[in-house]
Amino acid sequence: MSSSTFSYAENQTTPIPDAYEMRFGIIVTEWNNHITDALLEQAVSELVANGVAEQNITINRVPGSFELVYAAAQLAKFGHVNGIIAIGCVIKGDTPHFDYICQGVTQGLTELNAKGDIPVIFGLLTVNNNEQAEERVKLQKGKEFAVTAIKMVDYAWKYQK
Repeated sequence: MSSSTFSYAENQTTPIPDAYEMRFGIIVTEWNNHITDALLEQAVSELVANGVAEQNITINRVPGSFELVYAAAQLAKFGHVNGIIAIGCVIKGDTPHFDYICQGVTQGLTELNAKGDIPVIFGLLTVNNNEQAEERVKLQKGKEFAVTAIKMVDYAWKYQK
């Protein structure tokens, strides 16, 4: 199913857990910030709408998507957060650079999830053009990242107690 027609927010099968006591770190890229800033705004708004206090949301910026992995690893170690949302946008160009960045970030965030103690949400848009990125913003993908983060922290807490 194409993400251009599917909205996770509208197709949830379980309710959003209470997020009042949760603390989140959001890492957002400066690269393609016309997209990532909009996704960040959506994510923060959704976290707050679900009970997360604004002082329990830490926002860090990194230059580009490749740096999301290092920043997420450091935030997981030292950030005193329950979950991390990594937000970036990579738009395909004429060189294989797109493939290397997407693969590196995917592998890095996957490894953090597999070996780490807190969930890291994959908020990396990998699109062919700016129009596709803008469409993802219109589809409220930042909101979806936040809802996913809340659900995954709740999931982690069930097994860490």
